[in-house]
Amino acid sequence: MSSKRSVTIEDVARAANVSRQTVSRVINRLPSVSADAKARVEEAIARLGYVPNLAARRMGGARSFLIMAINDRARTIENWAAGRGNDWVDQMLYGGMMACEERGYHMLFELVDTEPTQAAQQMQRILTSLQPDGIILTQPHSENPALAAQLRERARPFVRIGLPNPDIPAVSVHMDEAGAARAAVEHLTALGHADIALLAGDARYRGSLARREGYVAAMRTAGHSPRVEEGDFSYDKAATIAARWFDEGDGPSAIIAENDEMAFAVLREAGRRGIKVPDRLSLLCFEDTPGVRFSVPPLSAIRQPTAEMVAKACDLLIDRAEGKEVEEEVHVLPFELIVRETTGPRRR
Repeated sequence: MSSKRSVTIEDVARAANVSRQTVSRVINRLPSVSADAKARVEEAIARLGYVPNLAARRMGGARSFLIMAINDRARTIENWAAGRGNDWVDQMLYGGMMACEERGYHMLFELVDTEPTQAAQQMQRILTSLQPDGIILTQPHSENPALAAQLRERARPFVRIGLPNPDIPAVSVHMDEAGAARAAVEHLTALGHADIALLAGDARYRGSLARREGYVAAMRTAGHSPRVEEGDFSYDKAATIAARWFDEGDGPSAIIAENDEMAFAVLREAGRRGIKVPDRLSLLCFEDTPGVRFSVPPLSAIRQPTAEMVAKACDLLIDRAEGKEVEEEVHVLPFELIVRETTGPRRR
């Protein structure tokens, strides 16, 4: 039984009445192809259903057509193993994969330890075996000067997801973390709240520190005393802190949680004690993962543009791989304050 023959690059060239080299240049987004020839090649590719072979593309030039995103190994596996999932990873892959697909690239994802020696060894294996055209460093890896130096030594372009770091000169993509925290405080103070606590994340993350700074500044501007405790982005640790606040009788009238998991922990502990949200406690979180929209009640949130940030990082790296100049070093994407049902007026 004969099988259907795969469409080849030569088939596309004949259909478009151009050379094989021209088809290759269009596929690899290289210059020096007329608009007319490019249109004919793209039409032939679509009509014939031609799928470029990645291995052949890599053999044809210096590029690998791969963008690699690096994430925190321990925290990611902990969330997966506990059955909590990881919406940060979901959104990162969504944004990155769509951006890469649109430009003929592939998105890969690796988990790397945060311990410096292990991180360096794992990164070395990634660079040697896969040779990606660019690396996306998420926090806390984006705060590791040794990893950045390693990538520079290998002449491998990278983009940091996180605030600019004077110790790591590199292109960075982030949201206005301090501004988002200020917006959260201002929303709650406008509702009459004065005792607003921050369930902070992890001090190793510059973004988390910036949120604390924005929160403290906004509280002092409003004439209120800050109250910060570090929940380490952990459901269990946040539950312990919230339980202590509620049981000691000096619980805040409003809580800002730096991620959704910690907000869910607060909701659980409040519910166990008959503390109604938002009647007796207002609650606002960062991230805005899908779960917050279906919680009872739905959570007010600062929406972090995770997918958009990673998509922007991919575009910047692909531009670099295609020989385009990347002039701006800092790219700030907007956050959004979404008011739902967990924030309301302070009850006296």
